[in-house]
Amino acid sequence: MTIPAICRLPSHRPMRSHLLPRPESVSGSGVTNPPGGHMATKDKPKTKTAAKPAAKAAPAKAAPAKAAAPKVNALLKPLTPSAELADLVGAAPLPRTAAVSKLWEHIKKNNLQDPKDKRQILADAKLKKIFGKDKVSMFEMNKHLAAHLK
Repeated sequence: MTIPAICRLPSHRPMRSHLLPRPESVSGSGVTNPPGGHMATKDKPKTKTAAKPAAKAAPAKAAPAKAAAPKVNALLKPLTPSAELADLVGAAPLPRTAAVSKLWEHIKKNNLQDPKDKRQILADAKLKKIFGKDKVSMFEMNKHLAAHLK
C-alpha cells in the first residue's frame, strides 16, 4: 500500500496503519465495517419496565416546589449601605454592582482619577470617609466598599 505524500510524517516515515482512516471494506479479507463506523455498537432491543413511568411522575411534583423558591445571585442581593456610603449612593438597599456603578459615576463626574495613572482614584471629602485615604487604586476600592455594605 502506498501512502500519499500528504499523509506522511515530517520524517517521511509512513503513518501507522491504525491511525489512517479505515476504508469501508478491507480488501482481501471480505470483512466490512458496520454502517456507523468500526466502533459502532449493535442496537439492543428495548424493553419496557414498570419502574420508568413511576420515576417520571415523581419529578413532576417536585418541579413546582423549585419554582416557588428561586436562588438569588449573591451579586444581585440588595445590601444596605452605611451612613457614609449613603451620601453617595442613597439610603435604599441596592446590589453591590449598582453601588459600584454609582461610585464610578461620582468619580467620573468629579474627575477624581489620577491623570497620570487612571487606576488611581483621588478621594474627595465624601470618598475619604469611605476609603480612609487620599489615594486608592481601583482594585482596593471594592475592598473598602465591602466594609460599608451589609
